[in-house]
Amino acid sequence: MPQIHQARRDRLAALLSDRDADAALITRLVNVRYLTGLASSNAALLVRADGRSVLATDGRYAGTAAQVSGDVELLVERQVAAVLTARAAAAARRLAFEEHEVTVEAHAALTEAAGTTRLVPLRRAVEELRKVKDEQELALLARACAITDQAFAEVLASVRPGVTEREIAVALERRMVDLGAEKPAFDSIVASGPHGAVPHHQPGNRPIETGDLVTMDFGALYGGYHADMTRTVAVGRVSDWQREIYDLVAAAQRAGCRAAVAGADTRDVDAAARDLIAAAGHAEHFPHGLGHGVGLEIQEAPLLGYDKTGKLVDRVPITAEPGVYVAGRGGVRIEDTLVVRAAGPELLTKTTKELLVL
Repeated sequence: MPQIHQARRDRLAALLSDRDADAALITRLVNVRYLTGLASSNAALLVRADGRSVLATDGRYAGTAAQVSGDVELLVERQVAAVLTARAAAAARRLAFEEHEVTVEAHAALTEAAGTTRLVPLRRAVEELRKVKDEQELALLARACAITDQAFAEVLASVRPGVTEREIAVALERRMVDLGAEKPAFDSIVASGPHGAVPHHQPGNRPIETGDLVTMDFGALYGGYHADMTRTVAVGRVSDWQREIYDLVAAAQRAGCRAAVAGADTRDVDAAARDLIAAAGHAEHFPHGLGHGVGLEIQEAPLLGYDKTGKLVDRVPITAEPGVYVAGRGGVRIEDTLVVRAAGPELLTKTTKELLVL
């Protein structure tokens, strides 16, 4: 997709005048991938204000870079950031760098390589560009979500008494890969019974018991894009308190999804779900934000929470994942990946959110 990557670099180049910079040094690997298509463990990119770019990587990735990033000049070097900084210093008066990514030690090395060129902050410019997805990105994300939905449907029958949390997590992850995922998008969460009160519980050897709620939070990685879905199911029977908090979380999740429209304030979207949970007396049992952006990272901008600022715009994929967690008893979380659209949110994860009793 060289045209897409060139368009992304052009958008970044257009921002450099606002930073009073002649070029930008991109060292955050996920941002290098976004701008060039190259996924590697050692790469950096120099983007000049006129749109010309230079990609540096070492010999392990030179062949791949030539294939996926053939439209940019390629340097094969080990010290990628230093060599590009030195290249920029020959012509740039001010070089913008990713200050949130560069360590103090690395900054000292860049300063030495820059000579008289001044280093100035880029201020997460690439992350801001990444928030709004193009249709190719959304297609990859939709495929990741479809794999996630299908894996859940095919593994659901194995959620029964006697099977451990870890066995369910492994089954989900194996099935996603069998269906075409590169790998799981993140470490899967399977939390049963009282473990459901821990939002990021690590699945262990606890066997599922009759009467448990089981929360499964997982997703597929496809084409570099991360799906994220959570469903909570009941095993054998449902008690009154379990039904009560499930229905509450389901209502809050619907409200959060409905509020996720272009132009909405991120705090208001969070409040649409949070206020319902608080009104039911469970404010302290919902300790995290409503959701987050997804894309080349499992958590990226924007963040949705009571203390977050910003507005949603068209073509931004986010999650909506309210939960209620009652210590010592269990919990419920329901999560979808959706895309903010001008006409209303588009759900990418489509598994039913009715309470399934297995």
